[in-house]
Amino acid sequence: MNMKTALLGAVALVGLAPAAFADRGADGHVNVLYWQAPSILNPYLSSGTKDVETSSLILEGLAGFDERGEVFARLAEQIPTVENGGVSADLTQITWKIKSGMLWSDGTPVTSKDAKFTWEYCTHPEGGCAQAARYEGIKSIDTPDDQTIVITFEAPKPNPYQAFVGGTSPILQAAQFANCLGAAASTCTEQNFKPIGTGPFMVKDFKVNDVVELEANPNYRDAAKPAFATMTVKGGGDAQAAARAVMETGEFDYAWNTQINPEMQAQMSAAGKGVLLNGFGTLVERIEMNMTNPDPALPEGERSTTKHPHPILSDLRVRKALSMAIDRQILVDIGYGSAGRATCNLVPAPEMFASDNTECIPQNMDGAKALLEEAGWKDSDGDGIRDKDGAKLKLVYQTSTNPVRQDFQAVIKDWWTELGVEVELKNIDASVFFGGDAGSPDTFQKFYADVEMYANNFDGTDPEPYLGQYLCDKIPGPANQWQGENINRFCDPAYDTLWAELAKTADMAKRAEIAKKLNDMLTKDSYTVVSLVDRGRLSAASNTLGGVILNTWDTEMWNAQDWFRIK
Repeated sequence: MNMKTALLGAVALVGLAPAAFADRGADGHVNVLYWQAPSILNPYLSSGTKDVETSSLILEGLAGFDERGEVFARLAEQIPTVENGGVSADLTQITWKIKSGMLWSDGTPVTSKDAKFTWEYCTHPEGGCAQAARYEGIKSIDTPDDQTIVITFEAPKPNPYQAFVGGTSPILQAAQFANCLGAAASTCTEQNFKPIGTGPFMVKDFKVNDVVELEANPNYRDAAKPAFATMTVKGGGDAQAAARAVMETGEFDYAWNTQINPEMQAQMSAAGKGVLLNGFGTLVERIEMNMTNPDPALPEGERSTTKHPHPILSDLRVRKALSMAIDRQILVDIGYGSAGRATCNLVPAPEMFASDNTECIPQNMDGAKALLEEAGWKDSDGDGIRDKDGAKLKLVYQTSTNPVRQDFQAVIKDWWTELGVEVELKNIDASVFFGGDAGSPDTFQKFYADVEMYANNFDGTDPEPYLGQYLCDKIPGPANQWQGENINRFCDPAYDTLWAELAKTADMAKRAEIAKKLNDMLTKDSYTVVSLVDRGRLSAASNTLGGVILNTWDTEMWNAQDWFRIK
């Protein structure tokens, strides 16, 4: 296989574990705990991982990514490649075929028109789409028949497995969402809270920021699956309580994102009721620097928008100084132990795409202080807080409510205070912070703070769409209902140009080289993204729950149809 088709040929159907049941619903009920409670069940209207994860139980794409990061078919007959004729030799077109007999949970046929509609929904000029990067570079989608989807790209697309692939890019039912295009998208409560899907489960009841009650999809394509007749996805609490509910009390069968420190991991494992699942992928805990001004004195609609550059953080020297003051290894030790690694990268994996940049790892407090001096920030009145032109060096630092994150905030505040920075800490309930509600002032998309800390990751093993989230046109704002993915409002035409080169580059070595440059532009060149910890996924599963395979390349619910009760 030549380098031009290396990526396109490196796919395989996932080998799922054999089903341990014969009848759909035979194993009764399963309890799942997402302590960051879902706020919406439409991933196109939320960048929150908890919303994408829960939605994936209901909504699916043509394909997904397995635990090895390989593409496998869901609704599609097979994965199109250059070799099988599904991808054109010039890489400008991919043709998908929907399996015959695919049905929505309401019993109506899934057709190619649903896929085309989904593209139109996410790219509508009057709307906002939280996953717009997945559809970047598509020129047209044609539907010659009900089973065929022909995607034509504006230029050669070496990685065509983006639209309709993975948990962040599912297909919506055109009939259900027909009146939800553009600005109407966020007003479609029934559709966004109870989407009709093709996944193993369908929504029975949804209480926002609380609980989702699900039941087996009677039209799921495998008559023997899922083994569970019903599922509860409960939200609320915190990561520590979530882990305990599986590992010690046994109230729940699965708990997602159990961010607990190493001592608690050992203590809970000793109870013998469950196991902690850990796997490294692309999840990076980081601090995003707001490149725009969040001052509440600004008119509503202008806060944290490109109309007003940040009065302090627009200076690279300040951003770099804040990064230099952090001891990342200490953060790993207090927060994650063996489930974390200090990193300077936004893209830590796969290895071929990971930059060799490690210059941020050693703390350099003296260097950080010198940079602030150079930038003109001095403690002129001796109160311990630097000032410049009559303004104090004061920052609001926000994140979601979580014990590990509050520990991080506390120690980082100490380091920044030593620098001469006044730091106000703010933590917000995770269900709200990651909720995507355009009317809330507390979402991470709104970014009404100076710096904020969180982690997310990307579908699959190719970072192209993830890096595409930092394009200038992906900035959240009032015009797109605050649904853009460029959270820190970074905008560099040189970055956009280089990303466009990545999107059309087929040679894998060159592709990796460009991805590393883009990573470095965001991190060590501009310090708009201050990476802290390469986090392994850490979740908990009961000893009585079978079929669970932790997946760091797609959603953790990716194979819930194969879960079963160990009797």
